[in-house]
This record gives sequence, C-alpha cells and structure tokens, in this order.
Amino acid sequence: MTDKNNNQHRVVIIGGGFGGLYAAKELGNANIKLTLIDRRNFHLFQPLLYQVATGGLSPGDIASPLRAVLNKQKNTKVYKSEVIDIDTKSKEVVLRYRTIPYDTLIVASGSIHHYFGNEDWAVYAPGLKTIEDALEFRKRIFFAFECAEKIKDISEQKSWMTFVVIGGGPTGVELAGALGELANTTLTKDFRNIDTTKTKVILLEATDRILPTYPEKLSYDAQQSLEKLGVTVQTNSFVTKINENFVTFKTGDLSQNINAKTVLWAAGVRASRMGRVLNKRTKVEIDNIGRVIVEKDLTIKNHPEIFVIGDLANFSHQTGRPLPGVAPVAMQQGKYAAMLIKNRIKSKESKSFIYRDKGSLAVIGRNSAVASIGRFRFTGFFAWLIWLFIHIRYLIEYDNKVLVLTQWAWNYFTRKRGARLITGTDYLEILKKEEDEINSNLKSG
Repeated sequence: MTDKNNNQHRVVIIGGGFGGLYAAKELGNANIKLTLIDRRNFHLFQPLLYQVATGGLSPGDIASPLRAVLNKQKNTKVYKSEVIDIDTKSKEVVLRYRTIPYDTLIVASGSIHHYFGNEDWAVYAPGLKTIEDALEFRKRIFFAFECAEKIKDISEQKSWMTFVVIGGGPTGVELAGALGELANTTLTKDFRNIDTTKTKVILLEATDRILPTYPEKLSYDAQQSLEKLGVTVQTNSFVTKINENFVTFKTGDLSQNINAKTVLWAAGVRASRMGRVLNKRTKVEIDNIGRVIVEKDLTIKNHPEIFVIGDLANFSHQTGRPLPGVAPVAMQQGKYAAMLIKNRIKSKESKSFIYRDKGSLAVIGRNSAVASIGRFRFTGFFAWLIWLFIHIRYLIEYDNKVLVLTQWAWNYFTRKRGARLITGTDYLEILKKEEDEINSNLKSG
C-alpha cells in the first residue's frame, strides 16, 4: 500500500533516537510530508540509562512519547513499526504490513551490543542500550544483594557481592561509579546479614586506561574517583570467557578468574542491521562493525537522496577517524540533514557537514565527574554540576526535566534511590527453585 498522490516532497526518517528526532523537529516547519518510523513509541535518553539500571531513576523519567514530542508538527506522521527492507529502486521503505514511499530517506537506526564474536556471552553479561536492558541490569544488581543476604556459604555470598563491569568507556565508568555509590552509601542500612560496603566492583578495560578517548589527565582523575568509591580498575585486561559463575581475563600473559554472579557489558557496540540492508541494496561500503561509509554531506555514494546519521554512520572526513557514537554527534547530524533537505527544496547550496565538538563529560558519583570542554579540563564538583545541567538541558520534554531534577535533588539529600524494584519472572522462578530445594533438603533431613 503506497500513497503517491501528494506532490509535496516526502521525507522518511528511520529511527527516533537523537539523530532521527532532531532531524524531525528541524523539519517541522518545512513544506514537506514527513514520516518518522521507530520500533518504539518513545524517544529514549540513553545517556541516563545507567541511572535506571542502578535505581536512581524510573524508565518514564528518561523516555518521551514520540507522538507527544511531535504532535504540533502538522506535516508529520509517526509509525510504530519495524523496517524490514529498503527498496532503493522504487524508493520505498518496507514495513511489515505496508510500504512508505520517499523522495529523501534519513536512516538513523542506531547501534546494538557487540561481543566481538562471542555472542553467547550476552546471556551472562547483558549490554545497556534499551529500557529493557536497564530493567534487566536493575533486576540482576538488586537480586544479587537479596541472594547474598540469605546465603550462609561465605564464598557463595562473596560471589553474589562481586560485580564486574566490562568496558571502561563513559558508560562503564558511570555504571561502576553508581554501583560503588550504591554499595557504600545507599544500601548500607538495608540488610542485616551482609555488609554492603564489602561489595567488590571491578571495572575491566582492554586499553591502558579508562576513558581512552578523553585527555590522559582526566582518565587518571576518573580512576582516582572510582577507587575512592571502592571500585577496582583493571586496565590492559582482555576478557576471554564469561559464564554464570566467573569471568576470565588476561593481563599480558597472565590469565585470571573473578568469581562473580553479576557481569555487566559496556565494552562495545556495532551498527544496526540497516547498514547491511543498505550495503545489499546500494553496494555502499560498510566498515567492520557495520557502519555505513558516508560522503561529506552524510549521504551515501551514488544515492544523494539517502542520508545515514548517528551511530550507523562512519563519517571520517573531518579527522580521518570515524566520529564517536555519542548523542551530540547524532544531534548535529540530524539538524544538518534537515537543513540540507530544506536547502535542496529551495535550490540552495549547502556546505559539507562539520562536527562541532562541544566537549566530553562523564560522572563518577556524588559530587564527582570529569569534563573536557575545548581547551578546558574540569574535575570534581564543578564538573559534576556541568554534567548535571547539560543532561537536564538536553532531556526532550519539560516534564522529564522537572521529574529528573526533582528525583536527583531527592536522591542527593537523602542518599536514597527510590526505584530499586526487582521485576520480571526469570528471577522469581530462580527464587522459587531455591525455595523448593530448601524444602526438599528439610524433608530429606
């Protein structure tokens, strides 16, 4: 089913993340017919997912319904659907139950977890990209403390109270810091049989320092802050095996095991399947993690009507290396693609895309962060304030800004994390199995 009776220029955006949503908002006043397609009905503020994972925020605090965000744009339709294919010859996006014609296509479908050929690790070490991932993290983290509370065997108890975070980029650093803060402040009075301050949080990073894309001094400061929270940082550490009971890693020629029941993955991502679809349909080149090699104007070779932006794009024209897969890159690329489309409609020329790096931020814990902004470097409380207000600023809806700011203020003064809920059936089933085993042992005894 297609609708080709409208003479307006038809723009279709695949993906409602930072790139897709910023492009859509920029095109809200354009004389076009705009369609945004996403598998979810909401935009997710991914930089704060780790706070949902550690009980600091609730999912609704960092998610904004796409229809609500775009409801004032009369030229815009939103479809909650999954894109199956792209027919570049007839210029149609193929959904499960219909097709959507386009004159210009923006592909902003993002990225997924990357286990570097060890996909079986996903069961034991989930990644953090979606709301469901964050809830899975939260379930595993708080379930671990519950298990430790009721287990008498000391070695088993220690295994439940050991958390391994794999990957020392911003997500891994922020997650490890939140876990350290959780164990050393938030939960200290909640349990009777365990001392949560004895929790081990271990951060494994394959390179020679955490936050490897940051200035070296900030990497050092971040490690110092993590260690103050009780986090053990292991650099030059390559993970070789993960299962339900331990993590094996190598440092040089030395192989070591960590007995840990809870392993969290923050080590890498790869492009969504749309990169392979475009490669198949247009013969465009993709890199080793599936990102599409784009031109200087973010279009793909021989297809100026197709833009690829955000985590899916490999834009190497500026520095010779791909731009990082972070929100500011996607935002600027979304705005640029929208601007170029409007200029084309008006027959105006556009300059090539240039990314304006406004800095890098990572929070480590209460009153502690690192910030690199232009020539300036900040650490500690001032960097933490910068991090806080920038994240509040870029939340999409006003009510999200108010909710998050209020929750952060409450958590700051009370040192509580109110969203510490264990949900889902998997762990309830485990608990039921454990209870059955206990009852069976009692009967046999």
